[in-house]
Amino acid sequence: MKKLSLLIAALLLATPALANEPQVVNATATQSADGWRFDVAILHADTGWEHYADGWGVYTLDGQELGYRVLVHPHVNEQPFTRSLGGVEIPTGITQVIIRPHDLVHGDGPDYTLDLP
Repeated sequence: MKKLSLLIAALLLATPALANEPQVVNATATQSADGWRFDVAILHADTGWEHYADGWGVYTLDGQELGYRVLVHPHVNEQPFTRSLGGVEIPTGITQVIIRPHDLVHGDGPDYTLDLP
């Protein structure tokens, strides 16, 4: 029981450090005649206009930007939140993309790799 309590305490102490960067918690891609649509769910501890997740991008595995969604306001009371980006052109032969979130204070969050259907 004591080991379990220590493990829980360690996890709780580590959680705020993760909250500083935006995290993609889910993403889907749908192909249409107009290109690809990406629906991306982001979790971030937005605190207001000075510190919030301000965008996310779609990239090839070698770093080429394919599209970028600007987020124009904080989502303090809406976590996680989902936003979409349509009309993204994916080069032939690409089967995976990276979704990379961004915030005003810390910059880029960790990459999220998405397999295209």
